Amino acid sequence: MADHRNGSTQPPSGKAKAAGTAYSIDLNAFQSRLNTFYSHWDKHKTDLWGSSDAIAIACPPPSEDLRYLKSTALNLWLLGFEFPETIMVFMKKQIHILCSPKKASILESVKKPAREEVGIDLVLHVKSKNDDGTALMDAIFQAIHAQSKSDTHDVSTVGYVSREAPEGKLLEAWAEKLKNTKFHLIDVANGLSYLFVVKSNEELISIKRAAYLTTSVMKNFVVSKLENLIDEEKKISHSTLMEETEKVILEPSKVNCKLKAENVDICYPPVFQSGGEFDLRPSAVSNDELLHYDSSSVIICAVGARYKSYCSNIARTFLIDADTLQSKAYEVLLKAHEAIISSMKPGNKLSAAYQTAVSVVERGAPDLISYLTKSAGTGIGIEFRESGLNLNAKNEQIIREGMVFNVSLGFQNLQSENSKSKNKQFSLLLADTVIIYKDKTEVATSMSSKALKDVAYSFNEDEEEEMPSTKANANGAEPLMSKTTLRSDNHEISKEELRRQHQAELARQKNEETARRLAGVGSETGEARSSSRTSAELMAYKSINDLPPPKGMMIQIDQKNEAVLLPINGSMVPFHVAFIRTVSSQQDTNRNCYIRIIFNVPGTPFSSHDANSMKFTGSIYLKEASFRSKDSRHISEVVQSIKTLRRQVVARESERAERATLVTQEKLQLANNRFKPIRLSNLWIRPAFGGRGRKIPGTLEAHANGFRYSTTRQDQRVDILFGNIKHALFQPAENEMITLLHFHLHNHIMVGNKKSKDVQFYVEVMDMVQNVGGGKRSAYDPDELEEEQRERQRKNKINVEFQTFVNRVNDLWGQSQLNGLDLEFDQPLRELGFPGVPHKSSVFIVPTSACLVELIETPFLVVTLSEIEIVNLERVGLGQKNFDMTIVFKDFKRDVLRVDSIPSTSLDGIKEWFDTTDIKYYESRLNLNWRQILKTITDDPQSFIEGGGWEFLNLEATDSESENSEESDKAFEPSDMESDSDSDDEASDSESLVESEDDEEEDESEEDSEEEKGKTWEELEREASNADREKGNESDSEEDRKRRKVKSFGKSRGGSLSSSMPKRTKLR
Repeated sequence: MADHRNGSTQPPSGKAKAAGTAYSIDLNAFQSRLNTFYSHWDKHKTDLWGSSDAIAIACPPPSEDLRYLKSTALNLWLLGFEFPETIMVFMKKQIHILCSPKKASILESVKKPAREEVGIDLVLHVKSKNDDGTALMDAIFQAIHAQSKSDTHDVSTVGYVSREAPEGKLLEAWAEKLKNTKFHLIDVANGLSYLFVVKSNEELISIKRAAYLTTSVMKNFVVSKLENLIDEEKKISHSTLMEETEKVILEPSKVNCKLKAENVDICYPPVFQSGGEFDLRPSAVSNDELLHYDSSSVIICAVGARYKSYCSNIARTFLIDADTLQSKAYEVLLKAHEAIISSMKPGNKLSAAYQTAVSVVERGAPDLISYLTKSAGTGIGIEFRESGLNLNAKNEQIIREGMVFNVSLGFQNLQSENSKSKNKQFSLLLADTVIIYKDKTEVATSMSSKALKDVAYSFNEDEEEEMPSTKANANGAEPLMSKTTLRSDNHEISKEELRRQHQAELARQKNEETARRLAGVGSETGEARSSSRTSAELMAYKSINDLPPPKGMMIQIDQKNEAVLLPINGSMVPFHVAFIRTVSSQQDTNRNCYIRIIFNVPGTPFSSHDANSMKFTGSIYLKEASFRSKDSRHISEVVQSIKTLRRQVVARESERAERATLVTQEKLQLANNRFKPIRLSNLWIRPAFGGRGRKIPGTLEAHANGFRYSTTRQDQRVDILFGNIKHALFQPAENEMITLLHFHLHNHIMVGNKKSKDVQFYVEVMDMVQNVGGGKRSAYDPDELEEEQRERQRKNKINVEFQTFVNRVNDLWGQSQLNGLDLEFDQPLRELGFPGVPHKSSVFIVPTSACLVELIETPFLVVTLSEIEIVNLERVGLGQKNFDMTIVFKDFKRDVLRVDSIPSTSLDGIKEWFDTTDIKYYESRLNLNWRQILKTITDDPQSFIEGGGWEFLNLEATDSESENSEESDKAFEPSDMESDSDSDDEASDSESLVESEDDEEEDESEEDSEEEKGKTWEELEREASNADREKGNESDSEEDRKRRKVKSFGKSRGGSLSSSMPKRTKLR
C-alpha cells in the first residue's frame, strides 16, 4: 500500500492485522460501512447510482501530488487505507478485488466479517509481479456476465468514475478492456459523493481533531508570526510563510497540539495573500510576492489540516490600519457568515442558507452585493470539497444530521479609498468548519476569533486622531465607495468612464479659474517673458595716461586691466575684452598668418543690446579687424591669451550678475546650548563647489532656522533657510547607487560660484568596483557573495541613517515656532514612476504627493503640482510606441515643460495619476507650438475665454465638431511671418553681454563657424531667404498660404527645439 500523503499509514486500534505487516483494518468500522454502502446503493440505485448492476472502482498508483479522488476516498472510508493499483468490483453477492499478493494478505482479514455481517463473498484475484492481469480481469467480467444471466438482464450496467483517467499499465489495460465489453457504462461519482456526506461518530471525532490542529496553527503560529513580522517591519514572501506554516502543521507539537505526527497531513498548502492580488477560490495558491502590510492593507490566511485523512479548514482576514470601507465590509461579511451558520439546521435547504447571507448583505450594504462570492462553501470530510453539498443559491439539497461543512464566504475585488495602487483592490474571506447536529450547529474552528477587534490592527497610532479629518470628503460627503465602484441603476460604471466624467468637471473648473486669472492680468502681453541682462560699466582705462607703454606695433594683452591693445593707424587702441565677440586665426598658401577679431556692436544679428552701447546711438562702431603676421606661433599665443582672458571675465561677470538677482535672506541662527544641531556626515553636494583640488565630503546640520552644509575648507559652505525651502525630498536607495536629500527652493542661492534653485546632498551606497582579472566570477563564489552581503548591509545602514535624520528634522519642523512653514520631507512613489526624456537623456520620473521629480540625473526635474495649469499628452495613439507630455504652467510667461519618449505602456497609469491629483489633461495626435499658443492667449485673453478656453485641445470635441473646432482654432494658428519674427525676437532677447560658463564653452566649440557671421555669403543668403519669406511669393495661391499656416501651427516646439534634435515626422 501507499505510504504517502493521500493515505494514513498508522493503523487505528485494529481488530485484525496481516502477518508480517504493520497494517491492520478496523473490522467493526469495515462491517458498518460496508453495510451502509450496500444499503445506500440499494436505496438510491436509480437516482444516484444509475441503476448499475456492478460498481467498478480502480485506485491509481501512489502520487506525491496532493489530490482528492473518489476511488481513494472509497478505499479510505471503507478500509481505512489507500490501496493503490487495486481494482474493486462490487456486485450484489460478491466483491471482486484484483491486487498484489501483499495487499491480498491484508484483505484476507475482512473476508469473514463481510460474509457474516453483510452476506457478501470477498473474491481476491492475486496478480503476480510479472503478470499483466488480463486473465484475472476476464474472470471478473465473466462473474459480471453470470450475475446478469441470473437476473435475466441482456446487458449489465457497470458503474465507474468517468472523470478519473487511468494511470499505470494495470489500470490502462482495465479501462481498455472495460470499454470493449458489451457492458453499459454509467458514471457513479454522485452516488459516491452522497455516500460520504453523513459522518459517523468516529468520523466526526477525526474531523474535530483536525479542526483543533487547524485552529491551533492559526491562533498560536500564524497570528503571532504576522504580528511579529509587521511590528518589526520584516520582509517575507507569501510562499515562505506557506512553507513555514506547512512544517508546523506536520509537527503538531510546535503549537502544543498532542496529536501524533503520523496521523496528520495538510489539506492543501497554506494560502497567504496580500498586496491587491487575491483569489478566493479553493484552488488558490501562495505566490512569491512579499507580504504587504502598509496602511489599509488586507492579509488573507487560509489553513487546512487532516487527521486520519479527514479534512478541516479555516480562513481569516486581517486588516492593517483599515479604512472606512474595509471595516464596514468586514462587519457585514462577519454578520452574513454567522447568519449562514445559524441557519444551517437539519431539514433546511442549502439554498436557503446561502440566501440568508445575501439578505444580510442587502440590508447592511446593498452596494456590496455584487462582490459577494457565488458560493458559501461545500461539504467537507475525506474529500476537501464534497461536490454534492455546494452552498449556493441553486442547491436544493436538504441539510442532515452528521453533515460537515466548510462555510467559506467572502467579498471579491472591492475597491478601496486608499490611493496606493497595491491597496486599492482588496478582498475579504472567512471560513470555518461547521458540524451539523440534531439540536445544534457546532463551529469546530471557533477557538480562532474572527471578531473585528481581534483581526483589525492599528500600527499608525500617531495618525489615529487625524484620520477623521483626512477621511472626510472636501464637500462633506462620506466616502463610502471609491470612484471605481460607484453604481448607477445597478450597472457598474467603468473606470475609464468615471475618469472621463471627472476630467470633464476638471475642465469646467479649470476654464473658470483661467478666465478669472486672465481677467485680473488684463491685457499684459507675454513679450516680457525673458528679461535681458545688462552688464556693469566695463572700462579698461580711465585716461590715456594709464595705457601701458607700447612694445612695437604688435597686439598686446593687458591681463591686469582686462584689455586688448590693437595697432591701428600707428596707434595702440585699447578694447575691453568683454566687447570682443570672437577671435580666430588662419593661414594662407603663402604662409601668411591672419588673426581676425569680431566685436559686439549694435545691429549685428544675435547681438545683445548692452547699456554701454546704447549710450552712444549715433556713434560709429568697429565691427571687425584683421591683422597679418609671418610668425604663426605668436598669432596662436595671442588668440589663446585673448580667449583665456575673455573666459575669465565672462565667468566673473556672470557670477556678479547672478548674485545681483539673489533675494536677500535672513541670517542663519546657529543652534545654541538649548539643543545640539541635528547632523548627517560624509555627504556630497550637487551642484559641486567650483575650484581646483580634491573634492571632499561635508556635514549637513539642522539649526534653529535652517541647514548648514560645510566641509573642512573655509570657503565651502552653504546655508539653506527653512523659509526658502519649497519642497524637501528624501529618496532612499533601492535600485539606485545613491541615497539623497533634495531641497527645491523658492529663491536661488549661490553654491560656490553657481546660482541654483535645487541643492542635493547624497551618499553613494555602493562602491564602484571593477574586476581587472578579465575572467568571469562564479555566482557561488564566496568572495562575491560576501561582497554582495556587505553592499546590502551598507545600503541598509545608510538608508537607516538618512531616515533617522529625516524623522528628527520632521519633529523639529513640527514645533510651534516652525509650524507655519508647513514643511515635511516627501518621498517619491516609485510604483507610479515612468521613463521619459525631460532634457537630453532618458530618466525615470516619479511623482510625490506634491510634485513630479527626477533626482538622480542632472539637470534635476522638480515640478510643483499646484503650479500646473493643464497637461497635454501628445502623439497619443495611432500605434505609437511612445508619446510626449507637455506641462503648461499657470504662469503663461513661463515656458512649457516637455517630457518626450514616454512608453505608451505608461499612458493609463499617468492618466489615472493625473485624474487622482485633480490635474486636467488633454490628448492630441501632434506636437503643438506652445510658445505661439501662449503668446496668442496672453495677447487676446478675451477671445481665448469666449472660444471655450482649453477645450480647443479636446480631441473628442474636435472629432465630433470638426468644422466648429477648425474655426475656433484659427486664433491659435500663427502665420509663418509671426513665427519667424517671434523666434528672432526671442533669440535676440536671450543673448547678453554677460554669458554663462556653459555658453562660453559652446562659443569656443563653434568659434570657427561664428567667425563667418560677420559678412558671409551664407548670412547674406539667409537674410535674403528671410526677406522673401516675410514678403511672401505673390504667385502663391490662397490655398498654398493656408497650407503653410497649418504646417507652421503643427511644428514641434517651434523655435525652442534644439537644432541637434532630429525632426519628427509630420502627420498629415
